[in-house]
Amino acid sequence: MPDLGDKAREDFFSEAQEIVDGLSGDLLRLDEIVRRGDSDAELVNDVFRAVHTMKGLSGLFGVTMMSGLSHELEELLDDLRLGRAELTSGVMDVLFRAVDLFGRILIAARGDGPEPADEVKELLASLGNVADTKAGGGAGVVAQYELDPGVLGVLTEYEEHRLRVNLQAQNRLYRLRVAFPLATIDTALDELKAKARPQGEIITYLPVGDGGDPDAVELEILLASKVAEHDLLSSLAAPNVVIEEVKKRPLAGSSDRLSSGRPVFAEAEIGTGGKMPSLRADESREARPSQDEPSPGTHGAGTMSLKSVSQTVRVDIRRLDHLMNIVGELAIVRGQVERLAERTRATPQLREINAEVQRLHRAFERHLTQMQNGILEVRMVPLGQVFEKLARAVRQISREVDKPVNLVVTGAETEIDKLIVEELSDPLVHMMRNAIDHGIESRDGRMMVGKPTVGTIALNAFQKGNQVVIEVEDDGRGIDPKAVLAAALRLGFTTQDEAALLGEKEMLSFLFSPGFTTRAEATHLSGRGVGLDVVKTNIGRLGGVVGASSDLGIGTKMTITLPITLAIMSVLVLEAGGHTFCMPLASMEEAIFLDPREVRKVEGREVMTQRGQTLPLVRLAHLFGFEENDDMRRGEPMRKYVVIVSVGPKRAGFVVDRLQGQQDIVIKALGRSLRGVRGFAGATELGDQRVGLVLDAGALLDDAVTLGESRQLPEARA
Repeated sequence: MPDLGDKAREDFFSEAQEIVDGLSGDLLRLDEIVRRGDSDAELVNDVFRAVHTMKGLSGLFGVTMMSGLSHELEELLDDLRLGRAELTSGVMDVLFRAVDLFGRILIAARGDGPEPADEVKELLASLGNVADTKAGGGAGVVAQYELDPGVLGVLTEYEEHRLRVNLQAQNRLYRLRVAFPLATIDTALDELKAKARPQGEIITYLPVGDGGDPDAVELEILLASKVAEHDLLSSLAAPNVVIEEVKKRPLAGSSDRLSSGRPVFAEAEIGTGGKMPSLRADESREARPSQDEPSPGTHGAGTMSLKSVSQTVRVDIRRLDHLMNIVGELAIVRGQVERLAERTRATPQLREINAEVQRLHRAFERHLTQMQNGILEVRMVPLGQVFEKLARAVRQISREVDKPVNLVVTGAETEIDKLIVEELSDPLVHMMRNAIDHGIESRDGRMMVGKPTVGTIALNAFQKGNQVVIEVEDDGRGIDPKAVLAAALRLGFTTQDEAALLGEKEMLSFLFSPGFTTRAEATHLSGRGVGLDVVKTNIGRLGGVVGASSDLGIGTKMTITLPITLAIMSVLVLEAGGHTFCMPLASMEEAIFLDPREVRKVEGREVMTQRGQTLPLVRLAHLFGFEENDDMRRGEPMRKYVVIVSVGPKRAGFVVDRLQGQQDIVIKALGRSLRGVRGFAGATELGDQRVGLVLDAGALLDDAVTLGESRQLPEARA
């Protein structure tokens, strides 16, 4: 990739990724249309334009593999839009594979992965083998209509094809003559197209007239429609619009080019309302007004304006991270100002200064909170970004195993931190693959138990407090906890004595163990012991947890619980074993005094009853291999606290020595030597020359409840 500067390079990746994401959405919609047996010429044309743009962009930046693939794909799409090839499910497979390769080529161009050279060669070879059912004849049908040869002579190949297809479908053909003021032509033309689109398809539009009025532009528009003439007139008529129907040529006689269509006038002029969604015409005709060019003037005014209609800018997420780090430093300064105010309050001579410091502190805190919230809002993106990619993966996997699956998505508008979204793709693909390969039965198997032959996977997301919950639920065969336990025994994950004490939830937890599989033989999709353990590991790195529930014969639900953001969080600063830790408030229910009289032991573990429920207790100092603080006060041990934490279905109370208060922090990653230590999400500066370790609530719950408080974390001893 040529060195065109870091900013230009990042802009290329950003724009190319937007094209890939747009192509993915368009292909999913097109696939639905193809499966219904319908077609959408405009959507095919949109895909063609996107690939054409990708070809030029990748060529400019020297990504030759992307450029070459785009060129060959453009040829196929050109055949499709011109009717030289038929859009079949096989062709859709090729298009989906191409979009997937686009994404992998971008990753390789960034230097984050290998180039998929072999896959690209394979796809290029298959492009020549796709079904190419030719469109039959139809050229003579155009000659049957009284069309001006001058108009026919400037039609593009695509426009000729669309004209022929519409006339073969027995659609009516209309000619519209429209005059627009030069100052408002962009807005007015967009409004006319928006009104015309529900009535039919615009074939072409051309500038006409003698140019007598320098402040106006006259256009001739060909419109194909099933709508009768009087209905079209009522929808499109305006003082600046003349509508005539183009008739078929008579068998003999008349030399008139057009039938005597009657012009119609209406009360309201098109072009006085707001800007409507536009219909794009072919880009190759330079003589036409281009929607991509700046508007010659503002609507309703004669002055020139070069203002952009876009109100968005692209921002590198690393810049937002840098801003968030600065906000974190300011939060430390805020704490120092607060402590200064407390010190001056105790000195009577500084009472006036203290009042001023307190006023400045309140203003500082208010503006800092607004800044934090503003940066967090900018970082938030809808989960629909990753859900759309999942739909593509589900389609591919279901076709590979010949199990038709319908993906139902709800909650795609739920927002979460951009960095978390980027890391969600792989875990969710693993879960989808597992649901299709293990969960959904074969066609025959579903028919035998009275289920529809098409399986269903429901993907649901919603916000719950400061967390986001993502559910993946299938209507397959379900999971037999006893079969999972048998596999765990066979693979040595547990013993017969331990297995006798396990409930169904604990049995299903083996699904997330490294190397676990219920299959004796591996397939190309699963069975190698790699899958849900990857999901658990990746979700754990994001500060989340994953769990499973299942009803045999009905289906299985996998639930992921994640924090909304990892950039900044509110924590409770606490102390255990002489060390300072930070527990995220998003994972906390409450903190209470520990009454030693309420603590009892069940199967060797400390528990207490809290609001009628048994709560497992874990002494945080013991968990990390430290000695508890047993200081005495007035002849009695100092009171300890129980910090009750819950993530998803898991819940426990962590016993700590003291609580130091609530604080907003910016989390910093641990160094390379500490990155693999379980139980910690990172570290933070607390503002008084102290560094606090931020606890990973999900990992602590997972390990502590499993190991029991009598055993410390293996990594913590290293």
